[in-house]
Amino acid sequence: MIDIWNIAILNPMLNGLIALSELLGKNFGLAIIVLTVAVRIVLIPLTFKQTQSTKAMQSLQPKLQELQKKHARNQQKLQQEMMGMYKEAGISPLGCMWPMLIQFPIWIALYQSIMQALAATPENLLTLSQHLYSWDMVGTAIPLNEEFLGLRLSQPDPTMILAILVGGTMWMQQKMVTPPATDPKQQQMSSMTTMMMPMMFAFFTLSFPSGLALYWVISNIIGIIVQYFIAGGWGYFTFPSFKPQPRVPVQQKIEQTSKTSQTGTDKKKG
Repeated sequence: MIDIWNIAILNPMLNGLIALSELLGKNFGLAIIVLTVAVRIVLIPLTFKQTQSTKAMQSLQPKLQELQKKHARNQQKLQQEMMGMYKEAGISPLGCMWPMLIQFPIWIALYQSIMQALAATPENLLTLSQHLYSWDMVGTAIPLNEEFLGLRLSQPDPTMILAILVGGTMWMQQKMVTPPATDPKQQQMSSMTTMMMPMMFAFFTLSFPSGLALYWVISNIIGIIVQYFIAGGWGYFTFPSFKPQPRVPVQQKIEQTSKTSQTGTDKKKG
């Protein structure tokens, strides 16, 4: 099983990433960004399908809530009615999940590729040599330069900037597709769910290599852009509005102050 993983997924990604860095002037960080863009472009059809399935599921929520109230004591009947509703609408409950599951092997392969490519010890270099193709471009690229924008791509970001960017972009992406709940309990649960995943990934970023965090940030930004164009806007994400206070002329302020003072004096006299 490990050999299949290495041959089919890890080795092609690792060697492609190293060769790409050589083409980009031995810039491994830029190679990660270009690979991320390429992966997201390939996954656009899955992202579109996931968005459509999510919208369809959200449109069925009022009917599903009615079914849950109607068949609260009969779970078997409830499941039958729900499956019938899904079938009638032509959607699958897993339709909004499996596109995301497909990306997990890519994340794992990229994580292993970064760790293998940026071999910091002789033992790691020996392990890396077992995965390299006999390409001249790959051979001349080793050892890789891990410096990028002041980061060491094989080490976690000590400034926590990437952790904040990972959590923030992931939170924004989730807010765009999460409708506001009307029930207070559901609203609290939805708010916790929306915050939990970004916080978890931000926490992972503190211990994972900066190269992987860079992939997450770029991937999330591209996801936001793709979601914006697929959904035709920012979805359920709303920007905070700051209404400027109306300017009051100086003379009017003086008159208001005088009236307030006069009113206070009259009350004391009374």
